[in-house]
Order: sequence, then structure tokens, then C-alpha cells
Amino acid sequence: MKGDLFSSEHMVQPAYAPGMSVQNAKTIKYALNGEMLARQGAMIAYRGNLQFERKGQGMGGMLKRAVTGEGLPLMTVRGQGEAWFAHEAQNCFVVEIDPGDALTVNGRNVLCFDPTLAYEIKTVKGAGVTGGGLFNSVFTGQGKLGLVCEGNPLVIPVSHQQPVFVDTDAVVGWSAHLHTSLHRSQSFGSMIRGGSGEAVQLKLEGEGFVVVRPSEATPQKVQQH
Repeated sequence: MKGDLFSSEHMVQPAYAPGMSVQNAKTIKYALNGEMLARQGAMIAYRGNLQFERKGQGMGGMLKRAVTGEGLPLMTVRGQGEAWFAHEAQNCFVVEIDPGDALTVNGRNVLCFDPTLAYEIKTVKGAGVTGGGLFNSVFTGQGKLGLVCEGNPLVIPVSHQQPVFVDTDAVVGWSAHLHTSLHRSQSFGSMIRGGSGEAVQLKLEGEGFVVVRPSEATPQKVQQH
């Protein structure tokens, strides 16, 4: 057969190195000889001898997920072969984390990661349950982390001179050592509608960066994740 479908852009090639790589804008490939972790249900194809096992979150993670709807439902993948991961045709990115780094990420944006990375579900400091029950996954160690994002994300530098305010429904993640707090202001949309409601932003201060997506989470999608 012939046609654009069979071009090099779409045809999968054998892996030349172990570990994680971006297959295309919507998919991450993992060449596996051992173990890795991925979001439950994110595997779209694999070849080789691989086993998939649901990974529990522990009592603390289960409680936080029950209270807030946030969490990090994971599966462990073991064996030798190649696996491809994706989620709702969202854009995929790979972040390399080095010793001393700490990255906090919204659970809905985690796709897969190396077993050499440690993660812990923590409350976002300064937010609390009144701020929407913000619980993020903090990654440390050394390895690669695969993320998904609706659209192309913005990476905004944060400095002591210029704190950054982000919508709590649009934030993907940030440097974990940044100071966070809630900031309330009346939104322009609320003013147009004649309402008196308040918009809540997450204020980030210090030295680092914050990643935001070009859309807010709809109530339906928040429930799904």
C-alpha cells in the first residue's frame, strides 16, 4: 500500500535507546527493559513482553482523592518491549528532572515517568481546601517525566521582583520551591455579567517558573480527572 499514512512521519521506527521519548506531538514512547509508571488507562499500544498492574495510592492518596477529586491513579508497567502512551489527544512533553530539582504538577497532567523519580501528593501551600482543595504531585530525584497539556503550554518565569498570578484551573505545574498563596480579585467576566463573585488566582513568588495551559478546566473534565 501507498499513501501519506505510510510516510516516515507516521511510521514507528525501532527504539535506538531505552527510556522515554516523544513519538509525536500527541504520544510518548517508552522503550522498556525493567519497570516504569504511567497513568492508568493511558497505554494505547505496545509490543513485546509487558505486564500492566494497577498501583495503589495508599491511604493518604485515597483520602485526598475522595475529598478533592484530585489524585494520581497509576499503573506499573514491567517487562521488555515498547509501549505508547497518550491521553485525549493532548500535547505531550518530556521533562528531565535532575538531583536537587523539585517539580509540582497537577495530577491530571501526568502521563508517565521513570521509576527513579519519587513522587508525593501534597497540599498546595497557602491554598487549602477553601481554595478548591489544591493537591499536586511533587516529583524529585533523577529521571524523565512525561506530561500532557491541552494546547501548547506557556512557561512563565517567576522572580522576586515579578510574582506571577495564575488561574487555578489552568495551572499545570511549577518549581516546587516557589511560595504559593491565594489571591482574590473580581473577574472582568463577573463584572460584565453584573455579578459580585470573586475570581481566585494562585500567586507564585520566588525564583523559578510556572507552566499554564491555554484553557481552563471545565467542571466535567475536572470530575473525570
